[in-house]
Amino acid sequence: MLSTVNLTIQFDAKPLFENVTVKFADGNRYGLIGANGCGKSTLMKILGGELEPSAGEVVLQPGLRLGKLNQNQFAYEDQRVLDVVMQGHREMWQALQQRDQIYADAEASDTDYMKAAELEGKYAEYGGYTAEARAASILLDAGIEAAQHDGPMREVPPGLKLRVLLAQALFSTPDVLLLDEPTNNLDIHSIGWLERILNNYDATMVIISHDRHFLNQVCTHIADLDFQQLRVYPGNYDDFMLASVQARARVEAANAKAKDKISDLQEFVRRFSANASKARQATSRKRQLEKIKIEEVRPSSRQNPYIRFEQRSKLHRSAVTVENLAFRYPGADADVFSKLSFTIEAEQRVAIIGPNGIGKTTLMRCLAGELHPTQGRIAWVENAQPGYMPQDPQAEFAERIDLFSWMSNWTGKADDDQLVRSTLGRLLFSGDEVKKPVTVLSGGEKGRMIYGKLILTKPNVMIMDEPTNHMDMETIESLQIALEKYPGTLIFVSHDREFVGSLANRVIELLPDGQFSDFRGSYDEYLAKQGLEA
Repeated sequence: MLSTVNLTIQFDAKPLFENVTVKFADGNRYGLIGANGCGKSTLMKILGGELEPSAGEVVLQPGLRLGKLNQNQFAYEDQRVLDVVMQGHREMWQALQQRDQIYADAEASDTDYMKAAELEGKYAEYGGYTAEARAASILLDAGIEAAQHDGPMREVPPGLKLRVLLAQALFSTPDVLLLDEPTNNLDIHSIGWLERILNNYDATMVIISHDRHFLNQVCTHIADLDFQQLRVYPGNYDDFMLASVQARARVEAANAKAKDKISDLQEFVRRFSANASKARQATSRKRQLEKIKIEEVRPSSRQNPYIRFEQRSKLHRSAVTVENLAFRYPGADADVFSKLSFTIEAEQRVAIIGPNGIGKTTLMRCLAGELHPTQGRIAWVENAQPGYMPQDPQAEFAERIDLFSWMSNWTGKADDDQLVRSTLGRLLFSGDEVKKPVTVLSGGEKGRMIYGKLILTKPNVMIMDEPTNHMDMETIESLQIALEKYPGTLIFVSHDREFVGSLANRVIELLPDGQFSDFRGSYDEYLAKQGLEA
């Protein structure tokens, strides 16, 4: 069991959260959710011992082992894959390193060798002599081929690096597992693999994720961080949404009933407090008034941006034709993709999917005109007006100007201050925020600014590469609704299965060896055709 007692963290005058007392236990899997900036990752770091709280304490039941997922997938590039996994058992790894250091020291003393013998015993006690075999077994289960086990991490494909880090977290067979955004940078199929691993692993888990489908598939409880407090609900994310709405409705109904009661009592006291024959009853009503409490119903700290996309002109037939398309980066030995040919019709919603590193972003950049294909052609219809949201929008915000000036670039007319302010306000930028430089924006804030650009430019085709990256649940839900109502053509890449499932009516999957599949239908229908679960 992992628990906290009166946990408080305070960086500035206002605490991020305070007096949080909670128990994570019994092999439950807790989805830790909350608005961006509410302190989820900070709480996770405190639970993992990486950060000291301002007050309170974290208690791990004696004898239990804690495991954590390292988020930096490129932290071990020059290290052997098996060694990376074995580092998940910190005590065993330290004993091994210290022992080997003594053996490698030509000037080691008898005392040093006595210490080495002691470390040898610890290494054996921790299962060191079977460590490589156990690490290899976990890696094989994770889909990492044996040929890669003795090689460096840099040779592991980007889409599989997180699997190695998860193997590291599981290596010591922890009783409590902390996972902060484990689905980040995973393709759709890898997320399904991760769900199966976690559902079959017996440990208490605390998981931060903005993937609603993932939370529904994995979590047994939801821990909601809001108003600097943490409240735990049984069930998955959908259960939490229903329970939280019902709880609020019950409080509001009880408050309405209490207010009616207060009104009746106040009216009695007003009418009869001066009446001698009714004085005792009036006094009794006053005492009743003092006992009635109205429970505060605070609005959630979560905020939903208002997003609505329009198109300036309508396309009637096709939007774009791709013929025999190939792309190869300069100096590379092989094409990223080749022989891609398809036509996208007007008003279609096309999801581009496939494993990490297969070329999805490269294809999107070609469609957007950022990259020129090595072979083939991309032919947009004459009145197509594509709008593009890149996976990494950093280049869009290189100039040191404020939010207001940046958004003003996309109105299409001069001095339309009201339109710019209202757009920024709907995207949750208000007051003095609009004066801050765009260079200091977070990933999620930059994404919302790109939404604003697309709102103002009104393209009739939108090319969106991972538009939910860095976004909280509320923004993802608002974006999903906006795209469902968008009348134009949509071409998008996303690893969020609920997002893909709600929007796509066509699925193009890039496959190894330059192959691709083109399915006309929903994502759920596509999975069903392949014999996979949604």
